[in-house]
Amino acid sequence: MELMYKIRKEDINKTINELLLSEFNFSNRLLNKLIKKKKIFLNDDIIDTRSIINKIGTIKIDLNYNEENLNIFPNKMDLNIVYEDEWMLILNKPAGIPIHPSRFHYKDSLSNGVKYYFDSINLYKKIRPINRLDLNTSGLVIFAKCEYIQEQLSNQMASNIFKKEYLCIIDGILKEKIGTIDLPIARKSGSIIERTINKYGKKSITHYKVLKEFNNYSLVYCKLETGRTHQIRVHMQAIGHPILGDTLYGQKSSLIDRQALHSYKVEFIHPITKNKLNFIADLSNDMKNIL
Repeated sequence: MELMYKIRKEDINKTINELLLSEFNFSNRLLNKLIKKKKIFLNDDIIDTRSIINKIGTIKIDLNYNEENLNIFPNKMDLNIVYEDEWMLILNKPAGIPIHPSRFHYKDSLSNGVKYYFDSINLYKKIRPINRLDLNTSGLVIFAKCEYIQEQLSNQMASNIFKKEYLCIIDGILKEKIGTIDLPIARKSGSIIERTINKYGKKSITHYKVLKEFNNYSLVYCKLETGRTHQIRVHMQAIGHPILGDTLYGQKSSLIDRQALHSYKVEFIHPITKNKLNFIADLSNDMKNIL
């Protein structure tokens, strides 16, 4: 994993630091880390990044260094890989598997499986999921293979370049078949898990479209403009149509043993190639069987 930049005439008289910040959008924290590790080169020579550029050449940033990642136990899993390149890994996560290890899921989280996989390909990096899904939400999860990719994709999320789209099955029939839910969400008082609509909460916007109606249920497409914890689940409850099987914001269902929510599509700009990418994960069988 290397970043390369060919110095142009218009770069002369800039500092290396100025160039790196403008061309690669490094955070100061990551740039300082790379400087301390001596991973920045000009024409293959380690360079003082405070130096003024006075000649044409090539700047190289080496991101191949190993990182300590012993905090996650490696556990072999059958990972459903949707896409992989040198910089990232995209998986289709089944329901029932958390993304992060915890007290009750020390060895069986998705991160444990990714750690085993990274070890098997000799990639000794921290485990960095970009988007987060609840334990019982299925669908697309992106893991960055280095800190730089994590930073860039996180920046895209913050600026709404990174798009997240979901499919869910809800109770009832919506009067408005296309709409936007704009209701602020906050942590519910007295709970560390549950969220609620609260005028003092964070701005939260969900765009939706009904795709199918059947047996007093609806298949709904949702596109997030913001990314709050439990956003779709809370918003659907707030408009009187909780997600089927959602025992936290609705009720148990005989049709499915988890909330019928699936991370269906992600779209973003590849931080290295600058190409627009989009990936789709087909509905899981437990949701298909209801339709």
